[in-house]
Amino acid sequence: MVHIIAVTNQKGGVGKTTTSVNLAASLSDTGRRVLLIDLDAQGNATMGSGVDKHEVELTGYDLLLGHADIRDIIVDAEEAGYHLLPGNSDLTAAEVELLGKGDRERRLRAALTYVQNDYDLIVIDCPPSLSMLTVNALAAAHGVLIPIQCEYYALEGLSALLDTVESVRASINPELDIEGLLRTMYDARNNLSNDVSAQLQEHFGEKLYRTIIPRNVRLAEAPSHGLPVLRYDKGSRGATSYLALAGEYLRRHAPVVPAQQNETQADIA
Repeated sequence: MVHIIAVTNQKGGVGKTTTSVNLAASLSDTGRRVLLIDLDAQGNATMGSGVDKHEVELTGYDLLLGHADIRDIIVDAEEAGYHLLPGNSDLTAAEVELLGKGDRERRLRAALTYVQNDYDLIVIDCPPSLSMLTVNALAAAHGVLIPIQCEYYALEGLSALLDTVESVRASINPELDIEGLLRTMYDARNNLSNDVSAQLQEHFGEKLYRTIIPRNVRLAEAPSHGLPVLRYDKGSRGATSYLALAGEYLRRHAPVVPAQQNETQADIA
């Protein structure tokens, strides 16, 4: 059965999109069938997957507003190694238009039922806010992965996000769980990074991933080439760190085994 991960943090600049793109690529590298969904109006996950957000004809906007079938929107991000449901600035309009729609929180969840047998894992890159788009992602997901930078304001807003997760679990999606917290942009030479890391370990225990994503030049360069770092420089520290994250994720979810490629996935694109 497909496992759906929402990657979210209401604080911007914490490596949310970087984690979404590179986790998707790393999971794909293990033989899993992966779909990445870009729900952020900035469209950075789309561009980072080698797909021009300005050129796509259909996006998550069309999915959430019921203008197109999900299979018609998904594209093959061939170089990245996974399938992509692209996003761009049209998602800003979706945020407004959804407010007047019935069952507005469950629209993504309903759409994903049509492709749940096509993929082993679905990764959702959420916008950096607790918006209707984020609620749609949480309503559809099984787990929430929270990238968090080891800096002074790391915990700011985290309680609000955890409250939102609990609210969605209570009212919409009882299967939703905190997948884990991921330390990003880590610099071991920085005392503050070490102090914040220790605080996270104390507060979250086993929910904190052991894998740590370091600051890495190649990781920062990869999006400008429209590639996950794994395809840009597989030997870099950034690439090996996200491969380690994928391995740790799969160890936590042993039932998520790679399935045989099927005709449905092969025919997309």
